[in-house]
Amino acid sequence: MKTNKTLIGILGGVAVGATLGVLFAPDKGSNTRKKIVKKSTETTDELKEKLGNIADSVSGKYNSLLNKGK
Repeated sequence: MKTNKTLIGILGGVAVGATLGVLFAPDKGSNTRKKIVKKSTETTDELKEKLGNIADSVSGKYNSLLNKGK
């Protein structure tokens, strides 16, 4: 559980850092908005994948424990 919280914290920090980096970069507003949308979509997809992997892992461990109890 602690590893999951650490992973989520790291991903959140990366997302915030990337967003701030883009906001402070000298570029046109429309380009900046496009970059933010693209990066947020990529980050969301990565987060969904990682959470799916965590869910699969937890499900596998649960099923393993359930089978041991039978």
